[in-house]
Amino acid sequence: MKTYHIKRYTATDYKQWNDFVQQAKNATFLFHRDFMEYHKDRFEDYSLMVYEGTKLVAVLPANRVGEVVHSHQGLSYGGLVYGESLKLASVIAVFQKILFFLNENTVSKINLKLIPSIYHNKPAEELQYALFLVNAKLIRRDSLSVVDLVKNISISKDRKNNIKKGKRNDLVIKEEVSFDLFWNEVLIPNLEVKHNSKPVHSITEISYLKSIFPNNIRQFNVYKGNQIIAGTTIFTSENVAHSQYISKNNLDKNYRSLDFLHAHLLFNVFRGVRFFDFGISNEMQGRKLNEGLSYWKESFGASTIAHDFYEVKTSDFYLLENIFV
Repeated sequence: MKTYHIKRYTATDYKQWNDFVQQAKNATFLFHRDFMEYHKDRFEDYSLMVYEGTKLVAVLPANRVGEVVHSHQGLSYGGLVYGESLKLASVIAVFQKILFFLNENTVSKINLKLIPSIYHNKPAEELQYALFLVNAKLIRRDSLSVVDLVKNISISKDRKNNIKKGKRNDLVIKEEVSFDLFWNEVLIPNLEVKHNSKPVHSITEISYLKSIFPNNIRQFNVYKGNQIIAGTTIFTSENVAHSQYISKNNLDKNYRSLDFLHAHLLFNVFRGVRFFDFGISNEMQGRKLNEGLSYWKESFGASTIAHDFYEVKTSDFYLLENIFV
């Protein structure tokens, strides 16, 4: 059996971490240290690096709160990140070593927010099997609405009619470098009125991230004349275009701007990508489903991918012993 050792990430590991993430089979740009650290003041980083001898074989983007380690709470997804050379038995051994390391460092449990399968560059569900073996507790399951762009996209009759309405109303879609109009005139007012909340990213933060990842973060606005009425912010990875924010304002007087916009994204902008991820329609930690929002996404041909969250007691590392025959 191979021997692995664990160390916490430090700033001196910046290049090695990023180089590893770049070639991993289940990573996206969200795991780049520049993305993880734009809000480092909000989290106590507890990211781990796993070595076989001097070779880095896996990383775990994470933060710590008291006696609990989380696969990073500032990211949409996480979990164990590794290359295709790490086989199933090795992933199990690596995960056992991580649990043992955490237990030795007074961490009582780890909460893992897994990366959905559509974001894998190659099949990478070895960790899910290890979680089964260690009796991990499923504590949350969200439903992502995903369109397979390789297949023929089946849009409902209502959406088709609304797309035509958008054309008749002379709506114009523009990709913009600046986020100011969308944030100030659409997103912030809409979230405040409907949900009494704010965007996860401030204008300063999303603009900074755009400057670092210009090809991965894209903004599309819809205009009626000179007035912005809607827009969406898209995070793109190798296989997935994901709607991070979708919103319209009260100037959209039955123009059907969001239908018009998303038809353009699906049929034109992102046809070279494998999946379009509309995101979740869940509330209350996945226990409630916004049926109307889910239906709207499904009417563009989306279907469901599960996004799972697990809790593991670090003291259960022993359950991964003596499992090989």
